[in-house]
Amino acid sequence: MFDHLLFLGYFLRTTCAKKLYTACTQVLHRARTKTKMHIPVLKKEVLESLQLKKGDKVVDATLGLGGHAAEMLEQIGDEGHLYAFEQDERNLEAAKQNLGEYALQITFFHTNFVSLKTCLEESTDAVDAILFDLGLSSPHVDDADRGFSFQSDGPLDMRFDQRQSLTAADIVNKWNESELVEIFSRYGEERASKKVARMIVAERKKNPFHTTVQLADFIRNQKKHIREKKDAATNVFQALRIAVNDELRVLEEVLPQAIGVLAPGGRLSVISYHSLEDRIVKNVFRDYSKDFEDPDEPLINKVIREKQVKLITKKPITPSQEEIDENPRARSAKMRVSEKLEIRNQK
Repeated sequence: MFDHLLFLGYFLRTTCAKKLYTACTQVLHRARTKTKMHIPVLKKEVLESLQLKKGDKVVDATLGLGGHAAEMLEQIGDEGHLYAFEQDERNLEAAKQNLGEYALQITFFHTNFVSLKTCLEESTDAVDAILFDLGLSSPHVDDADRGFSFQSDGPLDMRFDQRQSLTAADIVNKWNESELVEIFSRYGEERASKKVARMIVAERKKNPFHTTVQLADFIRNQKKHIREKKDAATNVFQALRIAVNDELRVLEEVLPQAIGVLAPGGRLSVISYHSLEDRIVKNVFRDYSKDFEDPDEPLINKVIREKQVKLITKKPITPSQEEIDENPRARSAKMRVSEKLEIRNQK
């Protein structure tokens, strides 16, 4: 398909039909973009880590466009079942179309994965594998109207779930200075958090912030004397996205739920994309790989929760250079894996 379009484009260019040539190259670009939208990160490593078998019940807690889900469904066969969570309605509808041939094997949940335990209790006793891919899906980055990226202009939105009311614009224009400092430093690890927050509060009195480019340009101007490898607006935009969607809190809440619903021998794989997420995953896996002793009875070593998982990855799995070259958005991915243990004294 691509070769035909290129040949047609060359022919049109040689006949001086510049407008048609431009249209042809745009179609080619969109076609290539569309194919990349369905590239799941760490595809081979995910399948190896989950150790799926025919007939397994599995969970994709971050369905997106269904890239990982399709691979998982192929592994579990006709007798298997997938439980899929997606809070973004547009992604959910696209995934349903992409996974149409497996429709009878999938239960879809249009909700945040923090409801994982409650939703699964209505459908099954336990599952054999769970995957979390915590990255942004391609439409979130590519669609300017979603407001996640400052590469093109769009409204300051950043909501995964359009049903919620809080947007990035609400935070930037309404939260007080100390609250902005808190999220910029905690969620964005922004070194200039105090200065940026102070200047935003001063500026919004005259010119409220409405678009991504407006905010990004303002941040760059405030940090123009600070040398950084990445764009000066990156940390603040990360902080806003995390705050809008309460990402770290729901991750901390759902990981123990996921461990709880796994059958013995079941695998839990989590792909994170920045140090804040990876730290949470690492700490939860570490804590649940040990017996938890009653802090009020230090002398008798009273165990109030047996260790729940075995660590499969002591260090996170990262993409190969070949994958990064093919899909640059995978470059910061880190995957950690744990396996559910048989609980000896489960009540």
